[in-house]
Amino acid sequence: MSADPRMRVLALVTDAFGGFGGIARYNRDLLTALAQCDAGNRIVILPRLASGDAIALPKGVRQLSARGSKLGYVCAALHAAKTEGPHDVVFCGHLNLATLGAAIARCLRIPLWLQLYGVEAWGAVGRPRRWATQRASLITAISRFTRRQFLTANVVDPARVRVLPCTFADGFTPGPRPDHLLDRYRLRGKKILLTVGRLSAQERRKGHDLVIAALASLSRSHADLVYLVGGDGEDRAQLADLARALGVADKVVFAGMIRPEELPDHYRLADAFVMPSTQEGFGIVFLEAAASGVPLIGGNRDGSRDALADGAVGIAIDPADPQALVRAIEDALAGRGPDPGAVRRFAFESFTRQVGALARSHLLRAPVAA
Repeated sequence: MSADPRMRVLALVTDAFGGFGGIARYNRDLLTALAQCDAGNRIVILPRLASGDAIALPKGVRQLSARGSKLGYVCAALHAAKTEGPHDVVFCGHLNLATLGAAIARCLRIPLWLQLYGVEAWGAVGRPRRWATQRASLITAISRFTRRQFLTANVVDPARVRVLPCTFADGFTPGPRPDHLLDRYRLRGKKILLTVGRLSAQERRKGHDLVIAALASLSRSHADLVYLVGGDGEDRAQLADLARALGVADKVVFAGMIRPEELPDHYRLADAFVMPSTQEGFGIVFLEAAASGVPLIGGNRDGSRDALADGAVGIAIDPADPQALVRAIEDALAGRGPDPGAVRRFAFESFTRQVGALARSHLLRAPVAA
């Protein structure tokens, strides 16, 4: 690797700039921080998925055209490795791309930085990915839970597996309830529970159904309580059916996909943000809601505990205990918002310092054998 402190990175990711969802957001944050932490860092990104819209990129970052097919992506990655260099590090933004990233890093004799998120890293990996993870110079996980699950199931040097938690953007701040959204959803005079997340069959463990069941219990003593569901997907019909079956269809409002520019105002609507998940790697939405001053409720069986800062930012309950969720909602509606000091630990400035420390660490600066 070059002795120059500046870092030239080839980033292989599922999606980043122009993408949607938590993984795309985390990749954008990490690669932006990496470009900013040392003047002159250069990042070349190859995504598998991306929006067709014009995308504003940070200084030092260039994103190549997306390649959706597996073969097309492999060919594009090999071409980028050859023509976009020289490179000092291969950053692999998903375990599914680890074998390709490790092979390119080995050919270039440079370090591999592998990123882990959630359930995809919670079990034993197959042989090709095992080779890739064992070759990685640095592996970052978004939560202690993901790190622990990964190390329990796989033989990797724990010293090379570090926790790099999520962060949140500057635009998420406390503020008054926006009138236009109160009118859009007919929520004036209501107490509002909010969840933001995809309504996907693959993500049913976010706990939307548990909140609807709790709403049915709470509606007898909180007639003005409603549940605003942000996000869309194939599970919306199933959740609507559940709300009808429990007699709270008029108290569940489906907002659909929320545009990024409207997300801060949606958090400001909420009296409590509730997502009692059991399969969350971390939960960026918890941080966004907390930065907006909203009381939080999450699960205690996954990476949500890191986002809730073990109780300093929000309440962690057992998702398998329906009464615990009901009590937590009542407490959140009557209580104070998150501790601002605890929330600031996740601010982008702090995140950038952590990224810079990892980028300058011996794990990515040591010579790599062929």
